[in-house]
Amino acid sequence: MRNIAITTILAGAILVILGLLMLAAAGRELSWRLPGDIHLRGRNWSFYFPIATCVVISLLLTALLNIIGRFLRR
Repeated sequence: MRNIAITTILAGAILVILGLLMLAAAGRELSWRLPGDIHLRGRNWSFYFPIATCVVISLLLTALLNIIGRFLRR
């Protein structure tokens, strides 16, 4: 039961930090369009698929979860 409580507290803390970062970034023009993202435009349509952005976010989340996992194992 203690592990569930710690995991819930950590998840809540991460969500609070993420929310604060989103509030701080709301007024700024942050461009997540990285080289490697696909952006196609036609006359009446547009298609955007952020492949490079997905890879970067995946790497960051993997590193973060590994760090959290190491702290929980102690």
